Amino acid sequence: MKYKFFVSGLFFCCLSSALTAQKLLTLEEAIATALKNNYDIQLLRNDSASFALDNKYANAAFYPQLNGSVNKVWNNNNQLQRFTDGTKRERDGVKSSNLNASVNLNWTLFDGGGMFVTRKRISEIEQLGTLSIKNQVVNTVAEIVINYYNIVRQQQQLKAVEEQMSINEERVKLADKKLSVGLGSKPELLQARVDLNAQKAAQLRQQTLIAQLRDLLNQLMAKPVGEYYKVTDSIPLNYGLTYGQVAEGIDNTNPLLQITKKNKDIAQLLLKERKADLWPTISFNSAYNYTRLNNKVVVNPFQPLFSLNNGYNYGFNAQIPIFNAFNTRRQIKQAQLDLQYQDLVFMNQQQQINISLGNAYKDYELQKKTVQLEEDNIVLAKENVSIAFERYKQGVSTYLELREAQRSLEEGYNRLIAGRYNLKLAETQLLRLKGKLVD
Repeated sequence: MKYKFFVSGLFFCCLSSALTAQKLLTLEEAIATALKNNYDIQLLRNDSASFALDNKYANAAFYPQLNGSVNKVWNNNNQLQRFTDGTKRERDGVKSSNLNASVNLNWTLFDGGGMFVTRKRISEIEQLGTLSIKNQVVNTVAEIVINYYNIVRQQQQLKAVEEQMSINEERVKLADKKLSVGLGSKPELLQARVDLNAQKAAQLRQQTLIAQLRDLLNQLMAKPVGEYYKVTDSIPLNYGLTYGQVAEGIDNTNPLLQITKKNKDIAQLLLKERKADLWPTISFNSAYNYTRLNNKVVVNPFQPLFSLNNGYNYGFNAQIPIFNAFNTRRQIKQAQLDLQYQDLVFMNQQQQINISLGNAYKDYELQKKTVQLEEDNIVLAKENVSIAFERYKQGVSTYLELREAQRSLEEGYNRLIAGRYNLKLAETQLLRLKGKLVD
């Protein structure tokens, strides 16, 4: 039995030591880890690298196309020829070889400006990829901030529960003493124990919730599920944000607005590309050809045993669009509709951002006032519990009065902790809409 107690004590000591030795994870470290490892960001970086690669070779559209070809054929034929004078020539196993080689050059000199527009569009697509990464980074950082401080919030909630537990433990001891000396009642002791057990259950729920939130944060940071660490014990709040400060220049800083604006620019360039198809295409063509024929035997005396041709040619080619079943006209109209669509998307997104900004700022102002009110209220609730507890110990009040004071303190803690967290959410939302969570 003593050995079991020793092992249990050693286990809890080791567990306590391990928990104490847990590394403190700051918000800045969590953000840095997520920016490095987050899978969504890595996927968009891969897409952006693909767009950058396309843009790197965009100037190739202005270069000529040069292609070479070589063809070698060996023949082994049986030949029979009959002529009008009745003569006949026949040979079996006539062998010959034919070698053809050429180098062809094609250089587009003019295509209605389409090459220039295409190069610009590819460059815009690369910039769109960069903006998409920025948008994902801003959203990921916002998620990190929200999840990180949610853990802090639940830890504060756990601390408030444990504070209530300590009061209920004292209630149980006092109720037990009163009952043992005949000054108390059994229902009073039972209710104190019920309240204590309820707080213990709340403690277990909080501990489980904290572990679940930690796993969510690990997922955002692309770290192994179940990895433990400590977080800070407070939520820093910024009371100095103003609407004008956040709204100023938001069209140029909000990532979603920048993306929709870039999509509109790309749609405009695509329309120009389609219109370029209405113009003629002028190209320069040149080729060098080499042909060698080698016959081992010929049936026809006028057929050469050996023939060699080589030389080059060059010229200009113009393709003039006349009629292609209105396909170009259809593509132009489709591009115009896409441009109108992107313009509507931009205006809609702009309106949504403005509404979200107004609502977020109203919520920010509300939560500021709520936090200030609840901070004053919690002081009063703590003092009320202290007075009620002293009165209960002296026997001048009932446990019902103490329970009511405790309930008021518990609700006060819930409102204060929620208010601080909601204020942080509103602050984070404002900075996310501004696009200034990261620089």
